[in-house]
Formats: sequence, structure tokens, C-alpha cells
Amino acid sequence: MIQLSDRLLAMEESATIAMSRKSRELKSEGKDVISLSLGEPDFHTPNFIKEEAKQAMDDNYTTYTPVPGYQELREAICEKFQRDNELHYTPDQIVVSTGAKQSIANVVMSLVNPGDEVIIPAPYWVSYIEIVKVAGGIPIIVNADINSDFKVSGEELAPHISVRTKLIMFSTPCNPTGSVYSRGELKSIADVLSKNKHVVALSDEIYEHINFKSKHESLAQFEEIYDQVVTVNGVSKAWAMTGWRIGYIGAPKTIAAACSKVQGQFTSGANAIAQRAAIVAMKKDPSFLSDMLNAFKSRRALVLDELKKIEGVKVNEPEGAFYFFPDITSFFGKSVDDYTINNATDLSMYLLETCQVAVVTGEAFGDPHCVRISYATDEKTLKEAMQRMDNALQKLR
Repeated sequence: MIQLSDRLLAMEESATIAMSRKSRELKSEGKDVISLSLGEPDFHTPNFIKEEAKQAMDDNYTTYTPVPGYQELREAICEKFQRDNELHYTPDQIVVSTGAKQSIANVVMSLVNPGDEVIIPAPYWVSYIEIVKVAGGIPIIVNADINSDFKVSGEELAPHISVRTKLIMFSTPCNPTGSVYSRGELKSIADVLSKNKHVVALSDEIYEHINFKSKHESLAQFEEIYDQVVTVNGVSKAWAMTGWRIGYIGAPKTIAAACSKVQGQFTSGANAIAQRAAIVAMKKDPSFLSDMLNAFKSRRALVLDELKKIEGVKVNEPEGAFYFFPDITSFFGKSVDDYTINNATDLSMYLLETCQVAVVTGEAFGDPHCVRISYATDEKTLKEAMQRMDNALQKLR
């Protein structure tokens, strides 16, 4: 009998991917499923990027790429960091990977030894925990809730830092909550990091350009902790390039070199044609994205208005990304027909099976009181989904 590894058996399947798979299965059975489960923009990749990819093929960019990425792309990423974030990186501080998920895994595998502690504010992106577990690290969860807009302060993080702490991981704008850290809020985290020089912070900024209320702020802007911060970003969300699989880091040189070493043994360099296309995306002024941002802002307003109408749903107004993370605990203990709602997972399955709306349980993101709703689809579909949810939830008694 084949024995699978302990690390594999200890790993949870991605809840977002699992719900997406379940949605596809129901659709294949003829069910009219509306999926609000995946974090994928419904926009097409801009034509100027696709044209560059076509040119790359004509120019025979079809061979192996340098492990950390093409020099021209790393230089373009440095220009982007300076232009958009006022962060100074050199090409040897940049590593391009097969998506930001690999970038994060490279960092964790480069830094975390078995038994090391990794502080993760909750709610968190689903893969953070599993990546840390694969590396043998111990996740230390610091909980936030809807009353604080799901954000933690430096003062709240400080008591959890020990001599075993190796890394702090968080995202801004945040998946799953849409929360955005202000400069002042990041400064409170920076102040704590500056007193703990053995700790590295991984700042996941993949949703940087989907920010509705303020200028995006990067943790690495604070000079006193610049050498303790790894900035993660990529092209998937802002440039609607999820399938192109290009992510990257800006990091201290030692960490960048370590990530390149890890990547060299697992996947080598990222896709050649996707990298060439990413160069023009990096060079493009982000004002180009205003139409997309306005569309997301309009969708956010629609969904917020509809969620506020649903009795029993507690919701805040997210400032970025394209998610809502409403508190749905008022439905716990209620039932209808053969369904009893004991937790967020029960509620998400109830919605999928009774009104064919797919959302993701908050338990996957470290908060069992909520569900994640993605509004990365058109307004007509969102309106229909909200009406279905309202009807289904009001049947619970």
C-alpha cells in the first residue's frame, strides 16, 4: 500500500479552490450556479500586454529563463517600485516567480526552520498557514474582527513575538477582508519590528492597485526596517493576468539570493513569454487601470447596499481588493428543512446547495464567524446573487 507523506496528509486543500471545484461540478449537472468564490478579476488582459506576448513568441523568447527572471523585467520592477511606492530596489533584490504564491513559498522556505514561529494576523489568506506548516513552522495567530476592520496594530502583535519568531505575514489590501492598512497603522507595526531585528515581515501587496480610498502604503517605506521587509507583488489582480502566473518580491539581497536558490531547485525561471509581457505591464502608468478600479468601486457599492438590507448580516466597508467578509454568526443555531447552521462552513454549503451561490467559509481564512464574498463579476450577476442569498437566509429560523 502506498504511504503518502506526513506533510501531505497534514495539508488542507485550498478552500477557495475546493469551492470552485464544487461549483463547477454543480454547473456540469445543469445547476445555475453563481460563483463568488474565486479571487479572479473578470476583466480580460489588456491588449497591449497580449500584443507584447505575441511579439515575444515571434522574437523566439521560448527558451529557459534566468532563475530570478529576465534582467529587463527585474529592472522594470525596480522602476515600478520607485514610481508607485517610493521604494528603492536594485535588480539583485528582485526575484520573479510563477505567481505571488510561489514568491511567498520561496520566502518561507528560505527563512523558516522546523519549530520557528510565524505570526499571522487573522483573517489571513488561505495558503499562508499551509505554506508555513510545510516548512515545519508554527503559525501564531493574532485575531482581529469586524469591529477593528479586521486589522491588528503593532501593540497587538508585540506580545506574540519571542526569540523563536522568524516571520510576520500579512496582506494589504487584505484577502479576504478588503482591509487596507494606513501609513499610521503600518508605522505602529514598523515600530515593533524595529525593536525585534531578528524578525522579518512579509508584506503581501498583490492587491495594491485595487484601493478605493487612499494611496497605497508599503511597509518597506520605513527606513529603520527596510532590511527586515520582503514586499510581495505580481501582475495577476491589477492587470487581469491570473493565468500568466507572474509574481515577484523586492527583498534584502540575502533573502533574494536565498529565494533564487530555492526556486532554482523547484521550478527554475518563470515562463518566458509571460515575463516579456509583464515588462510592459510594469512600465505602464497605473492610471491606465482607472476604468477597472471604477468598475470595482461601483460593484462594491452595490454589494454593500444589498448586504446591509439582509437581516442578520453584519458588514463593514472594505477599502480595497474585491471582497466582503461579513459576520454571519446571527444565523448559527438556525435551521430549515434538513439544514442546520452550526458554523460558517454549514452556511456556505447551505447557500450553494439551496440557492446555488458559492461563497467561501471564513474558517478557511482563520475566522469562523464570517464568509468571503468576491465581487469580481458583473453587477447584474451580483444583484441576482444577493437576492438569492437574502431569500435563502431569511428562511432560516
